[in-house]
Amino acid sequence: MDKNDEPGVQQYVNAIGAPMKYSEIVFCGYGEPTIRWDVIKSVAGFVKENGGKTRINTNGHGNVINHRDITPEMAGLIDTVSVSLNATDAKKYSELMRVDESMYAEMLDFTKKAKKFVPTVVLSVVGIPDVDIEKARSIAVDEIGVNFRERTYF
Repeated sequence: MDKNDEPGVQQYVNAIGAPMKYSEIVFCGYGEPTIRWDVIKSVAGFVKENGGKTRINTNGHGNVINHRDITPEMAGLIDTVSVSLNATDAKKYSELMRVDESMYAEMLDFTKKAKKFVPTVVLSVVGIPDVDIEKARSIAVDEIGVNFRERTYF
């Protein structure tokens, strides 16, 4: 396989083998996994049918990327969604993520919708001095009603 080729569903299924031998199968990477949402759904279906657990690490832009609300499609397929909050306001988020400020609201909306269909939803931030950790925790827990995690900066 050429390093520029995107693996297909069967390649992932073959690589995973028996999902029960892992604590969870995580969809993440050097980009946004929901860009290949159909592949994730198929692989997650295989994992769930074979007794495994799934998690997706996302920037929360999946509904925009796929031009529809994909969160209902997560029901029964995804056990945990971890969304990168990254900042506590639209301006900082926009600067950090290099996206339009409107994407901050999209990310929060995605998170709110996901909690209706996914058992565990987490908003996370990297613990760096520029981030108000307590404000981030409040957005996650108090405003949206999901879990919060501070990721280690390294």
